[in-house]
Amino acid sequence: MQRPPMGYLFALLSAALFGANGTTTKLLVLNGLEPQQLTLFRSLGTAVLAGIMLLITDRKAFRIKPRQLLVLAILGITGIALLQACYGGALARLPVGIALLLEYTGVLFVALVGFFVFKEKVKARLWVAIGLVLAGLVVVAQLWSSTLDPLGVVLALGAAVALTVYFVVGERQVAATSPLAVAFWTGLFAAAFWAALSGWWTLDPAVFVKPVDIGGSHGHVDVPLFLPLTSAIVLGSFLPFLLGFHALRHLPATAAGIAASSEVLFAFLVAWLWLGEGLQPVQLAGAAVVLVGIMLAQTARVGKVVDADLVLPAA
Repeated sequence: MQRPPMGYLFALLSAALFGANGTTTKLLVLNGLEPQQLTLFRSLGTAVLAGIMLLITDRKAFRIKPRQLLVLAILGITGIALLQACYGGALARLPVGIALLLEYTGVLFVALVGFFVFKEKVKARLWVAIGLVLAGLVVVAQLWSSTLDPLGVVLALGAAVALTVYFVVGERQVAATSPLAVAFWTGLFAAAFWAALSGWWTLDPAVFVKPVDIGGSHGHVDVPLFLPLTSAIVLGSFLPFLLGFHALRHLPATAAGIAASSEVLFAFLVAWLWLGEGLQPVQLAGAAVVLVGIMLAQTARVGKVVDADLVLPAA
């Protein structure tokens, strides 16, 4: 049974946790963990926690058809493994809010993929949304003064492409199986991908007890690295992924996407309160324009997802 109020609650909680985790991720990648290693730990933790819950509540969910397993592998590697690694790399070079703002241009790509690939109907406002997002990003990035790290921008846009895969494939998979099962399989494939490529075996175990200053702009507060890492796994990965997938059970993908866009606002707020990363007034205005464009892009999608196997339409 669909309950839209519950769906909005799940989506907003997911966005708040993901947004807050941006600052935690930045602290971790600046204190000894490579973005791909952090993604490995986050993905593996998500898979383990989801797997334990499935063992207790729904063991049938482990039975997946080979074709769907392949799609979940694509979702896990691209929409989880590459998304988080690109975002983590961008955070090492850009302010949290700007990195996330660039990543969320993926919402535009979702609408374009729906229109050009899956032949979904879209409203004319999509093209207005694209113009707003591009204009807003020019203002936020202050391209006329080139103040942003170029590699950071490239990585954030790479995260936008991966986010497109996450939304396009993820909303179809949640329609086919339980959100917990999707979280388990995608986390497992993402962990397997980075287990082979992240170089985790080169990590000195001492890094996990290395003091990390979490005081931000409010003073010096040291804690061992494993504490913010645990927070990134539980509060920044498992719970928001699960809440986001549950939101899609109660809301159309369009409504869930609009609520998820609030992650950008939460990221700006937490980065400002915690790290003191603020924006100039003109950049805040640009960010507002981008968010309006993102919301317009989501409301421009009127097609309904019916194909859980992600079969492309005939040419």
